[in-house]
Amino acid sequence: MTKEEKAQLKEKIEQKINRLHEDIADLEELTKPIAPENAIGRVSRMDAINNKAVNEQALRQARAKLSKLEQALAHIDQPSFGKCSRCGQPIPVARILFKPESTRCVNCADR
Repeated sequence: MTKEEKAQLKEKIEQKINRLHEDIADLEELTKPIAPENAIGRVSRMDAINNKAVNEQALRQARAKLSKLEQALAHIDQPSFGKCSRCGQPIPVARILFKPESTRCVNCADR
């Protein structure tokens, strides 16, 4: 991986991290408890509870992805960055640019 590709990747990871911080803040707002005294009707309350559960799952996924991106950013300058953690072969740059948190090549990721 060239220096230019690493710089481009670093910028992209930082943009994704910033976007995830915003998304997490929005999701945290949507997953606040639903007060029982809200007079929204039984069906509407059930809908609100269901939507809250969906947003909680999205929040967990966003936090997990944020953690992986922060880890990728921390390791970007290490010699092992961009190499498959399973087989040791270089991960194609296009895959890393598309999914910067990737630690495996396509072949090993399918297994």
